[in-house]
Amino acid sequence: MQTLVHLTWIEGRIERWIRFGRIAEETILTRTEKRVAFTPGAIFALLRWSSNDYGTVESRIDILRAVGAGEPCSTVPCVTPGGELLLRLSGWPKVEATLRSIDIVESYGIAPEDVCPDHWRHVHNRLTAALEPRPYSPARHAAWLKRRLVTT
Repeated sequence: MQTLVHLTWIEGRIERWIRFGRIAEETILTRTEKRVAFTPGAIFALLRWSSNDYGTVESRIDILRAVGAGEPCSTVPCVTPGGELLLRLSGWPKVEATLRSIDIVESYGIAPEDVCPDHWRHVHNRLTAALEPRPYSPARHAAWLKRRLVTT
């Protein structure tokens, strides 16, 4: 069972896009819409932004782990059947801080989808409490890779 994400891009009105994640399948539906699929266990970031004549009305980021059949999941708009929430933030300042955290991870040459899921939970908790998240380091990533080898 794959997790499907419905994406829409209407410039300046509705913009839903994937910031990172390994897409298993992509289907273009129309000029402004497409559907992407993720395999169970894949981690991806979904950004949702929309505006009206008066300005921004929605600015959100969700970092999710795609679930397998029968696994519990949280429902998220545009995501079928949903996913395990690692991070869910709304409001541009928090979304922007999350994007900076992703950029820091990438600056070390680490793919954000390979980062320890606990780091995204940490970022969620710290930004929710209006605190600065601790950066993810190559040493922590190496420790995560070793831990994953032992536990799988």
